[in-house]
Amino acid sequence: MYDMKELTVLILAGGLGARLRSVVADRPKVIAEVNGRPFLAYLLDQLASAGIERAILCTGYKAEQVQDALGDRYGALHLAYSPEPVPLGTGGALRHALPLAESSLLLAMNGDSFCQVDLREFIAAHRQGGAEATLCLCKAPDVSRFGQVLADECGRVTRFQEKGAAQGPGWINAGLYLVSRKRLEKIPPGRPVSIERELFPQWIARGLRAYRTEGRFLDIGTPESYRIAERFFRDAQP
Repeated sequence: MYDMKELTVLILAGGLGARLRSVVADRPKVIAEVNGRPFLAYLLDQLASAGIERAILCTGYKAEQVQDALGDRYGALHLAYSPEPVPLGTGGALRHALPLAESSLLLAMNGDSFCQVDLREFIAAHRQGGAEATLCLCKAPDVSRFGQVLADECGRVTRFQEKGAAQGPGWINAGLYLVSRKRLEKIPPGRPVSIERELFPQWIARGLRAYRTEGRFLDIGTPESYRIAERFFRDAQP
C-alpha cells in the first residue's frame, strides 16, 4: 500500500479564465465562489480525505489572490506556491514547480475541474501498471467540448481526439494524472509547454496508461458549467 503522506500534489491554478470573465471578473477562476467557498477548496477536501499532506499550487494570473484565499495550511494539508514568472503553459508550470516537490511520484490536477475518483485506487492502479504516467479518464455524455481519449483493452492510451472531432458519449481527460518525477524533469525548463498538446501525445509511445472512473465530473471553464457547480457539490453531500 502506497503511503499517501509521501505523495506531492501539483495543482494547476494559473489559468486566465477568459471564458468565465462575464460571471467571475474579479478573481482567478480556481477561487471562484461555489456555495460560499473557493472552488479549490473542494479539490483540497478530496486530497485531505485521501490522507495527502502536501500540495503545491502552480499559480499565474492574480497569483497573490490564490495565496491570500488559501494560506499555507488547509486542515492537515501543507500548501506551497509556485508562481509563474511568465505564462508557462501546463507542462511548463509543472516543471517550474518541480524544485518544491519532494516525492518521486506526483499527482497533477487541473485546478478548474473536479473528478469524483478514489485517489487510493487510482494510485494502486498506476503502480500495478508499471508506467511512468497514468491519465485518469471519466465518462462524458458528449465528448465534443472536451475531446476524447482512446485506450485499448489493456489500459494503454492509443490516441487523443481534438475537441469537436467526435460527438456523443465517451472517455475524456478528467484533469488528474500520476507521473514520475523523472518524466517531469525531462520537460525543458523556463519556456511554455502544453502537457495536453505537446507531451501527452509523445508519452503514448512511452506507455501512457489510462485509468477509467465512473465518478462524476465538473469543469467550471464556462459560465454554463460554472452555474451548475453549486448543485453539483450539494448533490454530492451524503
